[in-house]
Amino acid sequence: MITRLFNFVAIKLFRLAKSLHLTYNEINIIVYYFIIPLTWCIMLDLIIKKPICTPFWTILCLIVYLVKRKNFSSWCDRFFIKSANFLNSFHPLGWNYEKASVIICVAVPIIIYIILGMLLYSLF
Repeated sequence: MITRLFNFVAIKLFRLAKSLHLTYNEINIIVYYFIIPLTWCIMLDLIIKKPICTPFWTILCLIVYLVKRKNFSSWCDRFFIKSANFLNSFHPLGWNYEKASVIICVAVPIIIYIILGMLLYSLF
């Protein structure tokens, strides 16, 4: 189950990267470190009814991109390696890279979306 879910997500990211003419590492960093947190910021701002988090996150992402744009691909490669090292650090818990990826990069974001979604739903 873990391997199938890991492969499913990886294949989707590979296809998205290819369609956008990006590398797998670039799309991975963009999705997990820019887009997913941005969607959480949007949801959080809707919950608190103030545009605080979204503009801050957007500006921060733009600054990172503008500073790193000349070597964005190599920066993403380095950042991806650091992320992979982080996921590999869960080995003492008995988690291999795939299991850590699915738990931290799929399950945790889904849980956050559910919590934020429930909070949003309770407002309407």
